[in-house]
Parts: sequence; C-alpha cells; structure tokens
Amino acid sequence: MQDLEIYIRDIKPGAVSGWLEGQLDQLQLDDSDVSSVMKGTAIHNGERVRITLYPGAFGKRFTSLVMEGERLPWNTDLECARSAWRAVETEVRCSPGDWKEGEPVEEDKWWRLDHRGEQQVVWN
Repeated sequence: MQDLEIYIRDIKPGAVSGWLEGQLDQLQLDDSDVSSVMKGTAIHNGERVRITLYPGAFGKRFTSLVMEGERLPWNTDLECARSAWRAVETEVRCSPGDWKEGEPVEEDKWWRLDHRGEQQVVWN
C-alpha cells in the first residue's frame, strides 16, 4: 500500500477535484465545501485510490490531502506536491523524506513549493 500526503494552503473549493480529474479515473470527490473532512475515491491503473482532505492542519490555513492505494500517479510526496502546485497555484508543502507513522521526526524541514520556487523550510 502506498500513501502520499501533502498540505495545501488556503485551498479553494473545487481545486483538488479539478486537479485530480486529470490524474485519476472515476474520481468521486466533492470538495465544494472545504470546511470539513472530505472523503472520496478514484481509480488509477485499475486500482482503487482512497482520498481524504483534512482542513485546518498546521494553524488552520492548510488542508492535508492524503491519498492511499496500491498504485498512485506519483512515487513521492514531493512529486505529488509538484503536480498539485502546477494545478492549484497556491503554496503546497510536504515532508522531505520517507517518514513513517511512529518514527521520530529527524528535523523540522519541509518542502515548500510556491511562487518563489521549491525550498526546504522550517514549518512555522
């Protein structure tokens, strides 16, 4: 099972579904109201993908997007964040590596993608 997680700042209604429609098949995600948790599904290479949006992450301005499935269109959080940035045109962040639930966080650096480019930053 593969999972990817990115954080999108000041997300607009419909932005995630608009982006993912071009990446996944049979997308079922209603993100017209981005004020509460949203769940959806899609298909990629014949495999089911679970999609969850969690608004209010990291100081309320970010929405966490989690995608889980056997096959996803991207191999890393950073690849996913790059694709999202091109589509949603607002700041996108993701973790720098292959951190797994329960492991200690080695450093406070995150990838930030925005109009200034890609940078590793401390989240604050």
